[in-house]
Amino acid sequence: MNAAPTETKAAAPVELDLDARLAEVGAIMTARLDQAGLTVDVNSAHIATDPLPEITIPQLPQTAIPASYGTPIADLLHRAQARLQADGWSREAAVDQEGRRCPIGAIRREAASRWQADDACVLLLEAIQRHWQTETIPSWNAQQTSVAPVLLAFERAAELAHHRGL
Repeated sequence: MNAAPTETKAAAPVELDLDARLAEVGAIMTARLDQAGLTVDVNSAHIATDPLPEITIPQLPQTAIPASYGTPIADLLHRAQARLQADGWSREAAVDQEGRRCPIGAIRREAASRWQADDACVLLLEAIQRHWQTETIPSWNAQQTSVAPVLLAFERAAELAHHRGL
């Protein structure tokens, strides 16, 4: 009895079209999501369901001055201008006994680094020299009789920095 080996042919895999494959994957994903949701429910069942505490949004300190320009030096000049308005303007000292500041003192107070302060002072001097005859910021500042031209110079310097992308 010789038995001839029987060959069994494996059935060719059935190729599914795109819609059938998407439906199959969708069913698998639905089952996984259902299982994950159940796992979350089971794992978080012990957590108390107390109401959430009231959330309050902290207020910015009064000294925080929002930036109005998208460039660092222009923002610095804007903050220094606001610092002069908040702290007061000084003609003689970088910072006087009452806390009032000169333009350079305001820039130094707001600058993140010495180099940033130097760049802002260069732009402020350029803006001043475009409209007034002067050699330095301190000499020009000492000639002013009110804070108005100083604030105007800061505004012009900030615009200059902004347009240059600084």
